[in-house]
Amino acid sequence: MIRVLIVDDHAVVRHGLKQIMAPHPHISIVAEAESGANALERVRTAALDVVVLDITMENGNGIETLKQIRAEFPQLPVLILSMHPEREYGLRSIRAGASGYLTKSSAPDELVAAVERLAAHRKYISPELAEQLAGDYGSTSAAPHERLSPREFEVFRALVAGRSVTEIANELSLSVKTVSTHRSRLLQKLGVRNTAELMRYAAAQNLL
Repeated sequence: MIRVLIVDDHAVVRHGLKQIMAPHPHISIVAEAESGANALERVRTAALDVVVLDITMENGNGIETLKQIRAEFPQLPVLILSMHPEREYGLRSIRAGASGYLTKSSAPDELVAAVERLAAHRKYISPELAEQLAGDYGSTSAAPHERLSPREFEVFRALVAGRSVTEIANELSLSVKTVSTHRSRLLQKLGVRNTAELMRYAAAQNLL
């Protein structure tokens, strides 16, 4: 039996994932969590074989949750399930310790296959992500946005989506001053002067 924890802040998504797993008696959803903090509680108290983790929850950063799980339970495989394509978060997730990355647009059978593969302590990497990893391995330098911290990257994505500093602060449960600091740092790291140039950078990198 493969015991799975589902972590997603949308109840309808968690329900849908359970429906996908239902026809497979060897897979059991033994726990659910709607935030990173709840996920850590479940990981600490439930016997699990695989964690399926959303990367962009409103009440917590998935990358940070992933890192905490890996720090406390290094042998527990984590599958990142995201609405974002591999080019945005795939490489970042694998670097942070994920055993696999899958988009929510994937076929249900692919999700089942990914869970089975992780339960066997093997990686699940899509062809697109494998190509990114190969390029990363052979390169001596990463793209500037790959050097952003997880929180800086969250702020970066929100800025290029047109959100104000105040809106970002509310979404990420941070102070306006903290978000402004992240904004200043990421602008410096990316070599741009303002949000307009930041959006041009995002467009050039296919990150919009």
